[in-house]
Order: sequence, then C-alpha cells, then structure tokens
Amino acid sequence: MGDALTSLLAFIVAISVLVAIHEYGHYIIGRWAGMKVLRFSIGFGKPLWTWVRGDDRTEYCISAIPLGGYVRFLDSREGPVAPADEGRAFNHRPIPARIAVLLAGPMFNFLFAILAYWVLFLNGIPTLQPAVGNVSPDSYAAKAGLEFGDKIVAVGDVETGDWESTLVNIFDQMVANGRVPLTLETDNGRQRRTTISVGEDASRLTEPNMLFEGLGFEPWQPPAVIGELIEDGAAAGAGLSVGDRITSVDGERIKNYGDLVGAVSGRAGQQVAIEFIRDGRARVVDIVIGKQEVDGETRGLLGVRGSSDISEYYYLRKFGPIASVGEAAHRTWTSTLFTLRMLGRMVTGDVSIKNISGPINIAQFAGDSAQRGLSEFLAFLALVSISLGVLNLLPVPVLDGGQIVYQSIELAKGSPLSERAQIIGQQFGVLALILLMSFAFYNDIARILG
Repeated sequence: MGDALTSLLAFIVAISVLVAIHEYGHYIIGRWAGMKVLRFSIGFGKPLWTWVRGDDRTEYCISAIPLGGYVRFLDSREGPVAPADEGRAFNHRPIPARIAVLLAGPMFNFLFAILAYWVLFLNGIPTLQPAVGNVSPDSYAAKAGLEFGDKIVAVGDVETGDWESTLVNIFDQMVANGRVPLTLETDNGRQRRTTISVGEDASRLTEPNMLFEGLGFEPWQPPAVIGELIEDGAAAGAGLSVGDRITSVDGERIKNYGDLVGAVSGRAGQQVAIEFIRDGRARVVDIVIGKQEVDGETRGLLGVRGSSDISEYYYLRKFGPIASVGEAAHRTWTSTLFTLRMLGRMVTGDVSIKNISGPINIAQFAGDSAQRGLSEFLAFLALVSISLGVLNLLPVPVLDGGQIVYQSIELAKGSPLSERAQIIGQQFGVLALILLMSFAFYNDIARILG
C-alpha cells in the first residue's frame, strides 16, 4: 500500500511539473506574441482553485483531473471578440507567431530536460561502467565470446561510457541488421572485438525486459568475491580463499554479494554445495553453513566478507558549469533521436509495441525513482519530459504537431483548411490517441499480470 501511494504521489508530481512547464511555454510565448490568455489550467475538468490576475483577468486554475493541462487563448472561432481585444485572438495573429506558440510547449520540455541534466552533471552522476556480468551458456553472448568482467568500450563505432548510451546503441545496431558489434576490454587492459548475432530474433528482444535475457548476459554488478575470511568460519574450514568468486549455492545462482547473503541466511546448519571460480576455473566444495543469532533469530553464516575493490567499474561523471551545458544538451539530443527512432520502428514492426507505457507503468517508474533519491527522480523527469516533447510534435491533429501542420498549410495556401477537413482531422487524431492509450493500458495490465 505504501509503495502504491508513493507511486501515485510521485506520478502526480511528475505530470503536474512537466505539464506546467509545457503549458507555460505556450503561455509565455503567446503573451509575448500579443495574444490574450483566458485561462492557464494544470489538470482537466472542474477547477478546484482559481486565481484571476492581470489586466486581461486571466484565470489560473488547478483542476480536478491531474493528467494534463491547457492554455486557452482568445479565439474568434469560439465566440465574439470584444472591440478592445481586436487583433489579440490566437487566429488573428500572424501565422509564424501561432506556430511559435505551438512549438513553445515541446521546446520548453526539451529545455527542462537540458536543465535537469545540467544539474545532474554539475553535481556528479555515480556511473557504473558498462560491463558484462554472468553469461548464460549457449546464448548469443556466449557464442560471441563474452566473458564475466569484460568492459564494453564501444558499440559499433560509438564509444560508450555508461549503460544508457550502451543500451541505446545496442538497440540501434540490433534492430538495424540483427548484429551488435562490440569492442571489449579485459581486466588487464587488452581490447578485442566481437559481434553478437541475433538475426531474425531482433524484434523479440526489443520487448520489455527481454534484451539481457535474450542476449544471454547480465549487466555487471559487484560480484560475490571473497575479500576476507573470518577465522574459524565455515568458508575458511572448507578451503575457500580470498579472491574466489562464488557463483551458486545448492544450485541457486549467485549474481552478487547480496544474493550470497540471501542464499546463506536461510540455510543455517545445512550442508550445501558451493560453486566458485578460482584462477578462471569452476570448482565445487561442500560446506556446512555456520549459525548466528540475530534478534532472537538463527541465521546462516558463511564466514566471509565481500571485496571492496570495485573502483574500476564505478566512477563519477561530473563537469563544470559550462561543460555541463554541452553534456546536458548532447544527452537530451541523443535521447530525443532515440525516442523518434523507436517510435518509427514500432510503426514498421521492427520494435515491439509492448514498449509503449501507460500511466500505470509510468507511475511505477516515478515511485521507484523517487524512492531512490532526488537525482534519480530528476533523471526520470528529464526522460519523460523528452518523451512528452516528442509526442506533442507528432503530426496528429489534436496535438501541437498536428496544429503546426494546419498552420503551415494555411501559410502555404493563403487561407485556412475548410471546417470539414479540420473536423475530419480532429476525428482522426482522437481515434489515434484512443488506440495509443488502449495499447498503453493493455501493456500496463499485461505487465502487472506477468
């Protein structure tokens, strides 16, 4: 219940902030262009709170349904214009001014993303080096020769320094031709090149949570490497040594030190088979797990401490005030292009439409990121803001992009589209959005049901 409430609150905050930024773009550019603003609303439906301000008596509202918002300009198509407001209606202003107002909403979303990334880069982003974790036998990754600990230096010709850029380029390469060329670096600094070939299986691997499982490897995490043996502990008595990497306990896979603690904790006093890697070779040893009392509860104790030497895989991405602007703009630009490519490939069928997320899934991501801290939540807001900007620029009549198309046609032909053409366009736009939301809700429910 607590997690659901956190997700709901985080979702409402996220949507409210991003919609306010989007609509403020329309609002402020409209004001600068000489248009009269009748209402600025965060949310739809009945206004809950209304403030009337300024010479134009603009209504500023918080409305009942926090899933969007709008700016309402004076428009002669919706009613008569008072003589004092002549020339201030949206449709009476020059067409370039109208297009600028329509563009301003998505542009403010992109500007917010740049600002968010600027703050993140300025403060420093703890970054995990893209590297290979456990590799599944007989998988695409295994056939390509990937090994535990390999650092991914480049995907194709693009150098990668974090998992975000790595995943973007893996998707691009895989969807383009079913092949993912990688440049890998081993612990001793030696580089080699290999290619993961998935062929016609590429589309399936674009489904949510299928990429790593389908390719057959996991992202590197701090492994269950023994950094210290406790004297007279079970591990020391069984012959385990510092540097051994434990990979399973009684057949239960161990991916990291947290998995090891969880696997041992419930096996106090039991004899188990522990698989581990030493000097590149897999070995097995039988160990009787020790016991310890914690708050009146008996827990298993292996008698080891983890290795703390993971500095080569973690680093802090941090830039100065000026350099952060360039990095933030680059991140926003690459994320925007990737979003556009994903949308295009969904249309062509190269990428699964299961990637379309609705409000339920977005709320879950919002809650998860909020619980991980302000930096994670800010990064989440930046990504959603980019998606919101891209979505609104699509040439669908009920969106900003569709209205820009209408205005461009009017500029080219010297007169507006006929009312019938505009109505047909609006109906098409509403149908397209209903279909999109249907896919999104279906995907959300399917994820919940597993």
